[in-house]
Amino acid sequence: MLKRTIHFSNPAHLSIAHMQLVVELKGDVKERHTLPVEDLGVVVLEHPNISITTQLLEALLAAHVAVVTCSKTYLPNGLLLPLDGNSEQTERMQVQINASAPLKKQLWQQTIKAKIYNQALLLSFLGMDNKRLLNLRDKVVSGDTANCEAQAAAYYWNALYGRYFVRQRGQNSPNAQLNYGYAILRAIIARAITASGMLPTLGIHHKNKYNAYCLADDIMEPYRPYVDWIVLNMSDLNDQDEGLTREQKIELLKLPQVDVMISELKRPLFHAVSNTTASLYKCFNGEIRRLAYPVFHFQENHHGQLPF
Repeated sequence: MLKRTIHFSNPAHLSIAHMQLVVELKGDVKERHTLPVEDLGVVVLEHPNISITTQLLEALLAAHVAVVTCSKTYLPNGLLLPLDGNSEQTERMQVQINASAPLKKQLWQQTIKAKIYNQALLLSFLGMDNKRLLNLRDKVVSGDTANCEAQAAAYYWNALYGRYFVRQRGQNSPNAQLNYGYAILRAIIARAITASGMLPTLGIHHKNKYNAYCLADDIMEPYRPYVDWIVLNMSDLNDQDEGLTREQKIELLKLPQVDVMISELKRPLFHAVSNTTASLYKCFNGEIRRLAYPVFHFQENHHGQLPF
């Protein structure tokens, strides 16, 4: 079943009754909505005047729903995930911890090759020259010691936005839109990692001691072009000097429902990431040697998102 992404941008009180998320909107006109908890995959709490019961939080975590909180600038700044995401969690975490350095370097090589290839496919889809990226993909070695990822990124971003574009965490366009989309993607990936019984903290490449989601940041890399494509297709983006509009957020929150091609099958991105994290555990456990990553393919097929 395709899980839904729910975005709350207005004052509301959230509770639970009979396994239904109960939404009571605050304001002059009182409104009440209900949604089955089992249908949810990601819940984004954006407005500062949202109250939520602990009973609802317990139910959301039990259903493996990723709960994303936002800062006063309306950007995602927190992620709540279940501590017991899998019935074999202790065993699976030990397998993850015991993964050798050579294996992790090989997995990072696969990850970067998949990322660069998807960037190349996106440029091709836009009618742009991608030979430089295809050449870099073929040069990626174990651990990406030649840093082909950075070389590819420089070419990729210049091709998309011009030679003076700087990819950063700023609030100007298109960085603001990209950052918001990546934050949603990160939550989806982290949710899938915990559901597969692994720790999102222990990365195969990222090792920042201040980052609680190193593995999510690793695994999301080949999925980033899907966010890039959504941002490129925002018709009002060129009219924005800076900042992120509500309409743009709604478009980016449709990311989990985007159809992607993975293992020669078309499926929603929300489900595809579970394929990827399941394959990651099998690689850690010695069952297989290759990660299942998507091959860039985009078809507009957005549904199942309710903007409250």
